[in-house]
Amino acid sequence: MDVTNESTQGNFILLGFSDRPHLERILFVVILIAYLLTLVGNTTIILVSRLDRYLHTPMYFFLTHLSLLDLSFTTSSIPQLLYNLNGHDKTISYTGCAIQLFLFLGLGGVECLLLAVMAYDRFVAVCKPLHYMVIMNPQLCLGLVSLAWGCGVANSLIMSPMTLWLPRCGYQKVDHFLCEMPALIRMACVNTAAVEGIAFILAIGIVLSPLVFILISYGYIVRAVLSIQSSSGRHKAFNTCGSHLTVVSLFYGNIIYMYMQPGASSSKDQGKFLTLFYNIVTPLLNPLIYTLRNKEVKGALRRLTLVNLSLGRNYNKRQC
Repeated sequence: MDVTNESTQGNFILLGFSDRPHLERILFVVILIAYLLTLVGNTTIILVSRLDRYLHTPMYFFLTHLSLLDLSFTTSSIPQLLYNLNGHDKTISYTGCAIQLFLFLGLGGVECLLLAVMAYDRFVAVCKPLHYMVIMNPQLCLGLVSLAWGCGVANSLIMSPMTLWLPRCGYQKVDHFLCEMPALIRMACVNTAAVEGIAFILAIGIVLSPLVFILISYGYIVRAVLSIQSSSGRHKAFNTCGSHLTVVSLFYGNIIYMYMQPGASSSKDQGKFLTLFYNIVTPLLNPLIYTLRNKEVKGALRRLTLVNLSLGRNYNKRQC
């Protein structure tokens, strides 16, 4: 299927899954349902964390930011993908591509750092429980979140212009469903070793360093949990960290599998589907993981539901 036309001058063409037109309609339905569920799930987590006073703790402060990140991250690319899947027009404007690239790099970097912050929060909760509220005070929590957002945005401010300004010699076709950095770098008609080298160095600070910090934190957590005498105490401690560790495994497992494979053993199609998983499945699962594994969140949902039902009954009585 030819997705080019004369009106695409100055725009990019997102090839996406256009080589598999029979798959596009199925993907449209599946992705639309998953996207709507992602919006509902993450919005619910944000509202519950803010409305229930029992959840006004550092853990749920960070969880609120994680859900906000997932909402923003998914929305930065999925609506454009749905538009492209639903018709023959696969174009995206240069400005749209620049915004998408900036958000993809920035929000992805923030999430890496935020997961490390959440690992530190769990480390303090398990290893220093008596000093938890003193250490994880509101000023520190706000400072850590601000640092994560600042570093993620700074990374994007460096890499986005460098990627977009690479000469492409008129080449417009992006062999992906979004303006992702590796796909745009592959379009360049000049040597990109310098750009890739800078990207690698920044990735050490944004992706690898937080992962190492998370692993070290959980090393201390495991050691502290194993020293607990009662089995119920150990179970409670592991349950406290289980949701976060599951989210970390999903997030980093996908990134490592996507970027650490030798070029010969991976395919462009495989990269597209892995990025799709990273963009829609992980943000969809995060609220479910924290809801299903967390008694506090389930309790808050029950309390808010009962309050709403009570308000509804009182309103109906006044109307009668």
